[in-house]
Amino acid sequence: MDAKRIDIPRGVDPVVLFGTSDRVLRALENGFPQVRFTLLGRTLSMIGPEGIVDMTAQLVEELIELARDGHSLDADGVEQAIALLMTASSTERPQEILRSRGRSIRPQSAGQKAYVEAIQRSTVVFGLGPAGTGKTYLAMAQAVSSLLSGQVRRIVLTRPAVEAGENLGFLPGTLTDKIDPYLRPLYDALGDMMDPDALPKLMASGAVEVAPLAYMRGRTLNDSFIILDEAQNTTLAQMKMFLTRLGFNSKVVVTGDASQIDLAGERSSGLLVIEDILSGIDDIEFCHLTSADVVRHRLVGQIIDAYERWDESMASLKARRDRSLHTRTRNNGR
Repeated sequence: MDAKRIDIPRGVDPVVLFGTSDRVLRALENGFPQVRFTLLGRTLSMIGPEGIVDMTAQLVEELIELARDGHSLDADGVEQAIALLMTASSTERPQEILRSRGRSIRPQSAGQKAYVEAIQRSTVVFGLGPAGTGKTYLAMAQAVSSLLSGQVRRIVLTRPAVEAGENLGFLPGTLTDKIDPYLRPLYDALGDMMDPDALPKLMASGAVEVAPLAYMRGRTLNDSFIILDEAQNTTLAQMKMFLTRLGFNSKVVVTGDASQIDLAGERSSGLLVIEDILSGIDDIEFCHLTSADVVRHRLVGQIIDAYERWDESMASLKARRDRSLHTRTRNNGR
């Protein structure tokens, strides 16, 4: 058995660190059942197996740094951090991609770790999975890191301006005003990772570009980190057009969720068949993230699983109905 004590610095509020009603501390107790926690005043004592106590103390120190920087902590985030620590040894722990405003951006699950490693390893990577799995955010962090380190000269972010239930023509304002809502999530992520004063200058110089997918036609993008977001809303032709923009010393990351297609009419999503088309080509990887990689509220993962079960049950029901109809039609024809 091993014992460790951590004194909470005077600049850190214990309520911020351990949460209202000590919810963060309860999450630590649930995540490390082998460890006995005792909080007396501003001192946290931990007793348990040597390796587990070391891991617990390391996590508590990181939580203290987050609280010192003013970040709010919650039980869900701590549970996700514990899950990642328990699935990888300290030497296998995902490396930091980017540090922004005192906050470390790194993978938070085994699936995210594999996704980031694929981005670092391959020229073209597809990040496929449900909402909340960090597909776009981690790709953006890698893009910003590549720009700041000089690996690329610019970042190009694009997504199809496909409306979900409304027509662009009915929206007020100029074309820029109309497409801005579709690009806003990309701007928000950039603003979260880069200095607010530096971002407008980088965009003005062309080092960072955010544009609708239609603006990519006819271009060749060299020395660039290119991200196509919401790729499930591309058509077959648009997906081919985008992928063939790839130039020298460039990297492409395509993110999408096949369960959230907004294409109208009979148009087919270019994302649905892309793995069949490109599988087996060297330097192209496909990463499938799941509800286990969701880093939003814990209920998001459960909601995703519930919808997947419902989809499977509906597909099974339809198959049974089709078989029954086929049998009745065959019998009536006799």
